[in-house]
Amino acid sequence: MTDYRTLRVALLGAGAVGSQVADLLLKHGDELADRAGAKLELAGIAVRDLDARRDVDLPRELFTTDADTLIVGSDIVIELMGGIEPARTQVLHAIASGADVVTANKALLATHGSEVFEAADQVGAEVYYEAAAAGAIPIIRPLRDSLAGDRVVRIMGIVNGTTNYILDRMDTEGADFGDVLAQAQALGYAEADPTADVEGYDAAQKAAILASLAFHTTVPLDAVHREGITSVDAAMIESARHAGYVIKLLAVCERLAGENGGGESISVRVYPALVERTHPLASVHGANNAVFVQAEAAGDLMFYGAGAGGVQTASAVLGDVVSAARRHIAGGIGVGESTRANLPAVPIGHVITRYQITLEVDDQPGVLATVAGILSEGRVSIATVEQTVIEQTPDADDSAAATGSATGAGSARLVIGTHKAREQDLSETVERLAASGVVERVVSVLRVEGN
Repeated sequence: MTDYRTLRVALLGAGAVGSQVADLLLKHGDELADRAGAKLELAGIAVRDLDARRDVDLPRELFTTDADTLIVGSDIVIELMGGIEPARTQVLHAIASGADVVTANKALLATHGSEVFEAADQVGAEVYYEAAAAGAIPIIRPLRDSLAGDRVVRIMGIVNGTTNYILDRMDTEGADFGDVLAQAQALGYAEADPTADVEGYDAAQKAAILASLAFHTTVPLDAVHREGITSVDAAMIESARHAGYVIKLLAVCERLAGENGGGESISVRVYPALVERTHPLASVHGANNAVFVQAEAAGDLMFYGAGAGGVQTASAVLGDVVSAARRHIAGGIGVGESTRANLPAVPIGHVITRYQITLEVDDQPGVLATVAGILSEGRVSIATVEQTVIEQTPDADDSAAATGSATGAGSARLVIGTHKAREQDLSETVERLAASGVVERVVSVLRVEGN
């Protein structure tokens, strides 16, 4: 260790991650100092409630409710409160005070990242956020630094552990969504209000961050197409398994070629998708995360590991703290973010991929030909078709007659795999199928990703 002065570190928040960060800083301070090149002093921990229960037993004298005073005079400020406010205000205050900031706050960066990074550029500070996108997985630095000289073409990521745990249990055990969600909440994988996870908001925030880095473009959160997993049921899981797929909630960030002589654009989207079981992402089980990167020169890269957890995420946070300390010792201004490409983010309708469409139809001659005709008219080409007769209940004929069904002859399920098609064409075609006289119900439409 050099004779460089002691660096003061302020910690904002002492939840599951913050408590672990503080504990590791106190326990391994000497070792971290050797790596950083300067002693790191935990100056204090700002919290809302001094008496709240913590995951780790920490010295009470470190706690304060006065975040503003703690920030002033600190060299590095670690923000682990989460949410937008007061996190945004305090991060900007830290930057204005001359501190570097380490944060795991995906919501803040996805919604106010441009403001935060611009503020840091103005004063020569730097913002570190390795833990904001995929917990302990080192993905931010590879995208920002290691691949800066390459052209990232596509990112596909499982970036939410809660939804991966739910979908994995549904796939491996045949469990129902509601039952697995309740188990996930009992294990602490899911919050009491799981909306951010199961509706895809958490994954969308991470997708915006990853896309901004990969494509050197500011990607606002409202440019991310978002769908959750609440519509995924056991029948969809079984149908996917039968076809050789597994359903995963994916964050997909893709560089799109110019159309009709136009320039490049990007698509950023989150939705449940079918992934072939031979693809590396299909083997990501439990609450783990994985990010699959495709680059022109480097080829295919995959980053895998724990996407959440207090001590796991603390590992990424402390890595950023060491990097910030080294920058202080080396001197100079912060590197800043590269967002000058200004590629436009296009709506979901521009995306081209494959699909699996599941329909319930009248079980009578000519239905398949009618369905095929509607798909052809919509410029959607059929790759595979599987038809299964739906078992009728004893009073099905009476029920069919009562509702005016065409023949009362029963129903069949069609599972149609398509070749690549444009999302807009597919969406319009599905609407025409739903309105046709032969389709009783559109059961599901799932994109196929990974090839």
